[in-house]
Amino acid sequence: MDKETIQAHKISDDEYKKILEILGREPNLLELGVFSAMWSEHCSYKSSKKYLNGFPTKAPWVLQGPGENAGVIDCGDGMAAVFKMESHNHPSFIEPFAGAATGVGGIFRDIFTMGARVEASMNSLRFGQVRGDDKTNRHQRYLVKGVVSGISHYGNCMGVPTVGGETTFDESFNGNILVNAFGLGICKSDEIFYAKAEGVGNPVMYVGSKTGRDGLGGAVMSSDSFNEENKSLRPTVQVGDPFAEKLLMEACLELFKCDYIVGIQDMGAAGLTSSSFEMAGRSGSGMRMYLDKVPMRESGMTPYELMLSESQERMLICAKKGCEDKIKAIFAKWDLDAEIIGEVTDTGVMELYWHGELAGSVPIAPLSEAAPMLDRPTSRPKYLDEIAKINLDNMPNISNQEAFELLIRDLNVANKSLIYDQYDSTVGTNVIKKAGKLGAAVMRIKENGKSIAMGMECNTRYNYVNPRIGAAAAVATSGRKVAMSGATPLAITDCLNYGNPQNPEVMWQFANGCEGIKEACAALNTPVVSGNVSLYNETDGISIQPTPSIVTVGVGDDANKSLDSEFNSAGVSVYLLGKTTGEFAGSLYMKAIANLCAGELKEIDYKAERALWDLVIEANKNRVLAFANSVGVGGIAITLAKMAAVSSIGFSGEIKFDDGRFVFDESFSRAVVGVKDAIKFEELAKKYGVEFIKIGLSGGDEFILNDIKMDLKELQNIYFSEFAAVIKSED
Repeated sequence: MDKETIQAHKISDDEYKKILEILGREPNLLELGVFSAMWSEHCSYKSSKKYLNGFPTKAPWVLQGPGENAGVIDCGDGMAAVFKMESHNHPSFIEPFAGAATGVGGIFRDIFTMGARVEASMNSLRFGQVRGDDKTNRHQRYLVKGVVSGISHYGNCMGVPTVGGETTFDESFNGNILVNAFGLGICKSDEIFYAKAEGVGNPVMYVGSKTGRDGLGGAVMSSDSFNEENKSLRPTVQVGDPFAEKLLMEACLELFKCDYIVGIQDMGAAGLTSSSFEMAGRSGSGMRMYLDKVPMRESGMTPYELMLSESQERMLICAKKGCEDKIKAIFAKWDLDAEIIGEVTDTGVMELYWHGELAGSVPIAPLSEAAPMLDRPTSRPKYLDEIAKINLDNMPNISNQEAFELLIRDLNVANKSLIYDQYDSTVGTNVIKKAGKLGAAVMRIKENGKSIAMGMECNTRYNYVNPRIGAAAAVATSGRKVAMSGATPLAITDCLNYGNPQNPEVMWQFANGCEGIKEACAALNTPVVSGNVSLYNETDGISIQPTPSIVTVGVGDDANKSLDSEFNSAGVSVYLLGKTTGEFAGSLYMKAIANLCAGELKEIDYKAERALWDLVIEANKNRVLAFANSVGVGGIAITLAKMAAVSSIGFSGEIKFDDGRFVFDESFSRAVVGVKDAIKFEELAKKYGVEFIKIGLSGGDEFILNDIKMDLKELQNIYFSEFAAVIKSED
């Protein structure tokens, strides 16, 4: 095999030596393609595996942790929630509509492959600077429009509500946007399906859409940094068909009611290669596949293309022998292909045939066991010492009123109705919180009357300032959002987006991010049940800010008792819970008024965090709260202002701080609650050891907090119109 071909497949010299050892000979092009895909960063986690070991993954309510298509938690009364989050960053930067759409389609397949109907979608989006008129700003606005259109197209056509998400902006994402898609489904806890292929002689069946040449090399492409040459790799981006996926989901859910299959696997990254090797590998089996039997939509396709295509809306099934015709009948009813393309063997080898001739042969276990696990060098970033010296004393001297008007216009605060109005957020009749509401997304589980709450979070500035505490804060804040809805946080899924792992400083950020997640999940009792790693988010040597996106999923005992996250009536006493300690590191205040991301983060007090959750959950059960909301970016001033804007109810209050600017401080473990029964609530707060202070009343037609004042209509006009005005500025 010539060096040029090996390098084109991103195979290192050491990896090629390992391939020679495994095969005992030179690989042919098909076999090299298989190794290239399976050992890519995207599929093998070779740079990250070392640090993922040790994540807390178990709890009495965890039915399935990492290692399957998605994680599963017990929701009580025989019901389970199936969920996961994945990245589609590189494809979305190259082709925003198709990249984002197929990211949504891929995560949906991970959910219904497990036997659950997909009930909810969320997305975490990161873009560069969109405000301004230079080429970069215009391109970022184009990417926003394309990504949002792709997400809405796929989700709306599938009939899955997009119930929440987050969209933020920072210049570090100018060269690499992030599109992280989350999906959640509901099923019976004893009807979960797994990705396995066992039972010698059992047929292997291909179902779904036909295979084309789209997405070729997608997993390998997503395992490399961007430069001018590979930004135009459109052929590596898959093309999705949500109507075909809707049919595929319905066919699979019908199939799952019958006892016809042993296992099922989505053909995601690396397509037929990853699905076949993973199914056989999990079962310790071998597999024989006849690639000329694969349904094709293009003529002249080769075994190499068939194994590595990432065409969408396809599944691989290990069927029970004798059930083939019944399975074909189900898929024919839904107008989908279903073909027998192989069988399970006991050889431990993947044998690939093409028109009766052996085209490739790869031992399955050695390929997996010998997958590289790199111990890349790490180095604490030099910039940390420089930014640690910067604090509130270095900020420009401006009034709180000026600062407030700057922050409320910041696009990281502004309402994103331009985005969520494009999503169908109510289809299915299970959604409790309407689009645009603050806090966690909440849905009902009709089968048992409980609620599912989903909190999504990651502050990339915190992660830039301190990757360990920043990642831990994402876990804590996403859990706090869930608790503020009245639900109990139970588990997380993550999507770990970082720069080039060949840069020791990036690897240090990643290693510390993983440590932060481990310590927070252990302390808060919210284990990791699924996730994804996306590295090489770098263009021309510039990496993104570390972005460990977290979604916490929790269960509420009664869907009818879900708490609002904004004011819901006038005259309600508003309390601030938790300690305000003057936390401005990585804050929106610092970024908005000085264009700096700097400072030193304080450690998170996990006992105080969990006590806050438990207090609000119990207070809600006792019906003493009207609403609850986590204090987020921009501090108490911006949190209260958003609550007023969304509810169309004003606020008047005063808080005495050591420094007047503390209204913008971003201390951890704080919340705003509306109290209906002060005596009972304050007793509970003392029981849990949570600091509290009454700060004002909801109501009126103004927003007033200390020396900040704004007419409610003006506040709403800014909050609801600023983002759309910027994105539509060239329409």
